Amino acid sequence: MNPTVSQIPLGDNSMLNMILQVVFYVFFIVFLFYGQKIQLFISIREVEKSLRKLKFMREEGRRIAIETIKEIGKSKENITARVNDFLDYVAIEPADMDPAGIVGKLEHLLNVRDARFKDDVKLMAPEADETEVNNLENVLEAAMALNFIYKYIRHFYILGRKTLSLYIIMQLQMLLPLIMREAEAYARALRAFTMGQPIGDGVGALVAAKLMNKHEKKEIAKDTVMAEVPIDGRIAYVIKAKGPGGNVGKPGEGIKKILEEKKSKISSVIMIDAGLKFEGEKVGEIAEGVGAAIGGPGVEKFKTEEITFKYKVPVQAIIVKEGVGDAVSTMRRELIEAADKVIERIRRLIKEKTADGDHIIIAGIGNTIGIAQ
Repeated sequence: MNPTVSQIPLGDNSMLNMILQVVFYVFFIVFLFYGQKIQLFISIREVEKSLRKLKFMREEGRRIAIETIKEIGKSKENITARVNDFLDYVAIEPADMDPAGIVGKLEHLLNVRDARFKDDVKLMAPEADETEVNNLENVLEAAMALNFIYKYIRHFYILGRKTLSLYIIMQLQMLLPLIMREAEAYARALRAFTMGQPIGDGVGALVAAKLMNKHEKKEIAKDTVMAEVPIDGRIAYVIKAKGPGGNVGKPGEGIKKILEEKKSKISSVIMIDAGLKFEGEKVGEIAEGVGAAIGGPGVEKFKTEEITFKYKVPVQAIIVKEGVGDAVSTMRRELIEAADKVIERIRRLIKEKTADGDHIIIAGIGNTIGIAQ
């Protein structure tokens, strides 16, 4: 005969339910009073893991910089201490309380910084030629970026631990995925810079190099070259940074000089540069627009806008889309192929926006490492 429900012993189940209830209440009380601290220590561990990875990348960047300078520069001195000092180099921005004249001050500061960097690199690598000096400067700047990111994250990590502030640590934890992507991009950039390979940021310079190939070039501004190229019945003044060393040149200054010399003859300015893509977009996609397509501190962009406004010359922009990592890594095949597509876009723009016999300026913007003229 099967036992009825009333005949089944319930003592064991009642005891189990009571134990589970006690455990639940204990956990509830613990999380009620100590949940924030538990979350804090979990977040601290997560940040610690990323910080250790950043430290490794910083040390690896420093090592690569030292070895590359020794190999290329053949210095007989111990350059380790000088490289360590270089990694902590700072450039203090000019005061902007009164913005009048700030662009000139910033340009002066950047010129002094550039000259100082090159002088220091020449001291560390006395046997390096001009191209190698520029490439070594890029190597050191990538190592500097890794050093700064590591110290920045370490600062807030230590501050968060000292104050036991959940808000500092959680903000750091939320930003870390983006920061780590940037750090990994600079770590990959070191390889491209040490080998003098073209990088994604140089896609605009690559377009200009293709257009000016087999034409006579002349230096029009510091580290900036120009070639006069006939295109579909128009005269194009094609500008790019001087390669194949790691340069961005002064394209704004170059555009200014041509416009001041030719004045009303220039009917249009076309600028080509790399631009940050949205997630989901493909590397190498091309977008068109208007305006000065040039990044950086803003000095060259200001010069371009100032002079084109003065002579009422329209500025057309062509943007080649890429990710943060692509900009400073070895140039991908998609970007090389995009350069030919950009030239087709330029020809179409010229036909649609200018007339036969017009003079135009085409400026390929970007770091021209590994890209000659």
